[in-house]
Amino acid sequence: MTAIQTPQWREFVSELRQQKVDAGTFGGNDLDAVFVSVVSTQGSAPREAGTWMAVFAKSIVGTIGGGHVEFEATKHAREFLSRVDDLEPFEQRYVLGTNLGQCCGGVMALCYEKYSTIGNKYNGYSLIKHIKSAEESALSDHASQPHQQIALFGGGHVGKAIVRILGTLPMQVMWVDSRDEIFPTEVPHNVVTEHSDPVQGAVNGLASGSQVLIMSFSHAEDLNIVASCLQRQRDKGDLPFIGLIGSKTKWATFKHRLENRGFTEQELNHVTCPIGIDGIKGKEPEVIAVAVAAQLLQASLQKV
Repeated sequence: MTAIQTPQWREFVSELRQQKVDAGTFGGNDLDAVFVSVVSTQGSAPREAGTWMAVFAKSIVGTIGGGHVEFEATKHAREFLSRVDDLEPFEQRYVLGTNLGQCCGGVMALCYEKYSTIGNKYNGYSLIKHIKSAEESALSDHASQPHQQIALFGGGHVGKAIVRILGTLPMQVMWVDSRDEIFPTEVPHNVVTEHSDPVQGAVNGLASGSQVLIMSFSHAEDLNIVASCLQRQRDKGDLPFIGLIGSKTKWATFKHRLENRGFTEQELNHVTCPIGIDGIKGKEPEVIAVAVAAQLLQASLQKV
């Protein structure tokens, strides 16, 4: 039915399957739900305008920020569901103060709209179509805004774990490997895969401003990628972060070899190895991925 692969769309489709609704054929059960969306915010608020959740009788998909405001919104949505003949959408304003048990201090305006999942009720209004439209709109807005450009070299266990995390963040990821078969069939909507052999050949085509992560399956490939990145940095100066997975011992060996290739101490200081923010220990791919994603966000904030 759709190529949308946002986390909330996948969560929604998973919920439909559990409730025996087919999002592709519009078959199966036709369930009632209330679509709750953030219309506007003022001051400090847990989520931005356009955020949504779908409230069913016994389950919820998505989130408008959690906390007591979401608790109240869920209660109001289910009260709306219980009023069978009431189809009129409405808006409600919430002050995020002590009366809601929150200290954000802002204001959220929420819109409540009643749908059935397939659309056989309520004048044909289909929750499936509505959420699809909302996610397509969000993707369009996402694409039109500047995001961190990440170049990830390596499709191993750590690379895959990093992609799973970066797929949920406001980043555009170019994922490169010399082994075309290494990439999974489906990747997050903000990830593009590229088969490059030799793998370092992809460096020249990276977007200006890319933050580079290097973790290929071999030290020989890693070395060639680092060298290509340093050469590009020498020529253009447009790779703000070059990160190499490995130990201090690995980097000492690489430094010696890169010095033999003509790179200076100042140029080599532009490489970060090991990667990942301090304080997060562990060698599991998921642990490394969290530490590295945090480092990328940190580097971006420092650049701003």
